[in-house]
Amino acid sequence: MRFKSIQLMAIGVVAMCSAFNASAETLRVGMECTYAPFNYRTAEGELAGYDVDVAKGVAAIIGADFEYVCQEWDGMIPALLANKFDLIIASMSITEKRMEKIDFSGPYRFSTGQIVGSKKTRVTLFDGSGNPIPGNFDGLKVGLERATTYSSWFEEKLPGADVLLYDSSESLYLDLQNGRVDLIMTNPMKAHLKFLAKADGAGFEFKGPVVDEEKYFGIGVGIGMRQGQDELKNRLNGALKKLINSGDLESYARKIFPFKLHKDEWGQ
Repeated sequence: MRFKSIQLMAIGVVAMCSAFNASAETLRVGMECTYAPFNYRTAEGELAGYDVDVAKGVAAIIGADFEYVCQEWDGMIPALLANKFDLIIASMSITEKRMEKIDFSGPYRFSTGQIVGSKKTRVTLFDGSGNPIPGNFDGLKVGLERATTYSSWFEEKLPGADVLLYDSSESLYLDLQNGRVDLIMTNPMKAHLKFLAKADGAGFEFKGPVVDEEKYFGIGVGIGMRQGQDELKNRLNGALKKLINSGDLESYARKIFPFKLHKDEWGQ
């Protein structure tokens, strides 16, 4: 009788675990999937990069299954609002303009920009205080990825610049190499790893200081979500703080860079 009771208890535990697993929360995550080294597909077709590691770390902490949806950058926020996915984990900067439409977790990575151009382009683009000199951009074509903080910065700071907009970073770099544009503005960490440190980037360099104006680049990169999801936001923030305080977030960065990509105070 006792053996039978134990069997029944074991069956009950298995049934409870099965029911729990079956009801595990599933959240769909939008990312560009072409933005190396932050989120991209490997030669084997696997998603990899800093954003992907962050997503996996957050999923493990909040006990959710993440399903990934690849989305072109300029349609990222519209797709979130159309319920194509539930979260954006795609190196998206937290800015006031974006927060008019969506909400964000706290930051998990710095957000900055820097101009890259040919070493043959001998022109001073910024003054001693780090402000752009509009007249010195005359005659230069500037490539920018569409719907980014970089394009917003140019729209307000250098409205007279000759700007060409691109749908992907790959096209941006290709046209810089081919001379179709003279300058590009992008993430300096990505520019260093993906371009300047490689043979194709040997004739190019950073043309001016790192730009980190909070008005345009925000306080950093965060997880995007639809507005009004305070409970989910709190869970995501708690998970990010755990990743910071455990050292995991720094370990994700050091797979790619010789430094961390966050501020320690973000974990408080």
